[in-house]
Amino acid sequence: MARSVFRFLSRQPESIEIANRNYLLRLPRYADYRQWYQLRSESRAFLEPWEPTWRADEMTESAFRSRVIRNEQEYASGQAVPLFLFHKPDEILLGGLTIGHIRRGAAQNCMIGYWMGQKYAGQGHMYEALKLTIPYIFSTLELHRIEAACIPENARSIRLLEKAGFEREGYLRQYLKINGQWRDHLMFSLLSADAVPNRNMPL
Repeated sequence: MARSVFRFLSRQPESIEIANRNYLLRLPRYADYRQWYQLRSESRAFLEPWEPTWRADEMTESAFRSRVIRNEQEYASGQAVPLFLFHKPDEILLGGLTIGHIRRGAAQNCMIGYWMGQKYAGQGHMYEALKLTIPYIFSTLELHRIEAACIPENARSIRLLEKAGFEREGYLRQYLKINGQWRDHLMFSLLSADAVPNRNMPL
């Protein structure tokens, strides 16, 4: 009952797919576990420096199922849109992108975060995912501002955000606990007014 009430209040559809010819972003499903486990396991050393400390049960199927349930609840309540990124022609999981911390009222903004499997990194896949996701955020979710934060040493993420049209706004001291340590972050933002024709990310 609560789930249907949340969906009514947030006017969220049952599910979501953001796609073009080559890429598909959708909510995680139980059936994704095997692909997710394989990709995250082989990419662990690559991902850990940029993520919160992995729990002891991080890679278990039960933890993944709990994650899928939590993702569905967050989406249904309008709090977040957690997405997996697939190469559409062969349905291969590449990584993930989350539209999180959605705030309405006077704010009308969100925070995005993303991860990419090591063997697919640096090939432009996340840039293409952002090209699909940003118009969804501004047009479908009708938000005004997108924020993204990254560790100053994460040059690859900085290049991605700047290529996508984000502007650097400030320096956040000990903003998030990453890999067991409180880390400073750079804050980037993109406004709906920035996403106009002839920019990197047109609506």
